[in-house]
Amino acid sequence: MGALTGVRVIDMSSVIAGPFAANLLADFGAEVIKVEMPGKGDAFRQMGPYSKDGKSIRWSSMSRNKKSITLDLHFEEGKKLFLELVAKSDVIIENFRTGTLDKWGLDMETLKAANPGIIVTRITGYGQTGPRKSLSGFGTPCTAFSGVTYCCGYPDRPPVSPSYSMADYNAGLFAVVGTMIALYNRDAKGGDGQEIDVSLYESLFRTQETLVADYFINGHVRERTPKMSGSASPSGTFRTKDGKWVVIVCSTDRTFSYIANAWGREDLKEKYAKTIDRLRDDNFIMQTTADWVAGLDYQELVEICTREGVPVDLIYSIEDIFEDEHYAAREDIVEVPDDTFGTMKMPAVHPVLSSTPGKIEWAGPKLGSYNDEIYRGLLGLDESAMGALKEKNII
Repeated sequence: MGALTGVRVIDMSSVIAGPFAANLLADFGAEVIKVEMPGKGDAFRQMGPYSKDGKSIRWSSMSRNKKSITLDLHFEEGKKLFLELVAKSDVIIENFRTGTLDKWGLDMETLKAANPGIIVTRITGYGQTGPRKSLSGFGTPCTAFSGVTYCCGYPDRPPVSPSYSMADYNAGLFAVVGTMIALYNRDAKGGDGQEIDVSLYESLFRTQETLVADYFINGHVRERTPKMSGSASPSGTFRTKDGKWVVIVCSTDRTFSYIANAWGREDLKEKYAKTIDRLRDDNFIMQTTADWVAGLDYQELVEICTREGVPVDLIYSIEDIFEDEHYAAREDIVEVPDDTFGTMKMPAVHPVLSSTPGKIEWAGPKLGSYNDEIYRGLLGLDESAMGALKEKNII
């Protein structure tokens, strides 16, 4: 029994943010019913990267533990079926453009008439309100709008967008937090169903409190830098004598005392004991760190840093991750049976719960493979009704 066993989620979202939120809930036992268009399915089924024979490889992990059904909401019969499903569910996760469900006749009043306790988690690029509410939401533009991209890269080069869908995955996490808060409010405190408004850009902007405070108090605009600007020194990427790239960070005064010990520089320990002093002389601190790292092979550096308590780590590639003993010991990568590839490796369930851990029951399902279970088993449709729906291409 998973921690969320008994919670039924309708995942009518597509691509990344919404499906990832539903994915996390499914990992911990929620019954997630993935609603997809007949014959097409979620666009994520066809997104790259691809295997050598041209098959998309991302679906297996993103849609694990979900039950795929097909349903076309453009038909009145489709909307009727959907509302029957809403009546038996706890949560809807959607990421259509703001107002889309309202146009389809599935506004909040209609949904709450079907189920007063329904929780509707809406994920968009820019939120349900404001002048940008109707814009399509894609992660890269929303990351730029959040202020994150402006700070990424080197000062003498163009800003650099993150190389993966950071805004989408962050928004998925915020969607889970909001959904769980709403479930707790409803089930533990006797509250009602409600809407949750998650935007891609705000999922990143919420993490920018340092920038907000620094601009408000000091009028300072943080520019591009390949390190933790304005909050830690030393902090950044350094290269060892044998050509390994590592990261060292000194976020506290205590940590700098460890670094000074590693350097054998008692004089610097006292002179730069406070963060504010190190930041005033950041170029010197960074160059001293770079020179020290450049004089050591990686293994020598690790031994010294481990002994002295200095935070350091190799910058890992995915190949490094697959070969690492810590990842293996934590069982962070698991192999799951898969209909398309035989087996698929994917990230394990996180976070790890001691009493009610999550579990991967199956990889992403084939399109509509749970139609019979949901329509006949849950909603009680007979064979004749199912046949008529299929003939009209409603399911």
